[in-house]
Amino acid sequence: MRSWVLACCAVLSLGACAAESVWAPDEDVARAAYRHDGPPNLTLYTMINNNNGSGAHTSLMINGSQRVIFDPAGSFKHESIPERNDVVFGITPAVEDVYKRYHARASYHVQVQELDVPPETAERVMQLAKGYGAVPSAQCARSTSAILAQVFPENISTTWGPRKLADQFASLPGVTEERLREYDSDDNSKVLEEWDPTRHAAERKAARQDTAVAKQATDG
Repeated sequence: MRSWVLACCAVLSLGACAAESVWAPDEDVARAAYRHDGPPNLTLYTMINNNNGSGAHTSLMINGSQRVIFDPAGSFKHESIPERNDVVFGITPAVEDVYKRYHARASYHVQVQELDVPPETAERVMQLAKGYGAVPSAQCARSTSAILAQVFPENISTTWGPRKLADQFASLPGVTEERLREYDSDDNSKVLEEWDPTRHAAERKAARQDTAVAKQATDG
């Protein structure tokens, strides 16, 4: 058991050893809210050490009535991206890309496992994540698996190990998997430093306009 705990907090910059209570204002959360136009979906991220294969961090993206990431004890933080106790809001494609690149680097790669689910399943997982509260350090996999175990009790049980959770998640019918590998410096702070929220806002506005035009064409 102790080895799993150490694996989950192996790297401070991956966020497994940083925990704090954060509560973004209502207006910031409402402003950031984004729903991807794909199907309701769960995406499990597992950050894996390239040197020894151990799991370093676990997080879960949920696409339901909006798209969020449950990033327990995570270090992915930016003033333009609101968070409430480890639930990060406004996960547009651009933010998702930054999130994954923030974690992939020379020493770590990201295992990405996706599962399409019924809308009610996505909503239940989202509400469980929102209600979980701030996650203590070294409990990234434990908190995520505790949530998923309530929804998929036959396949998933509570575990401290990121790799073990990934293996359990893979047993769910319909799960697809890919790996993100990048080879930049292990100093991932530059990824967030280069994040441009103004450009992101412009992209979101353009996306909303495209959606409105498409809806008009469909309704017409």
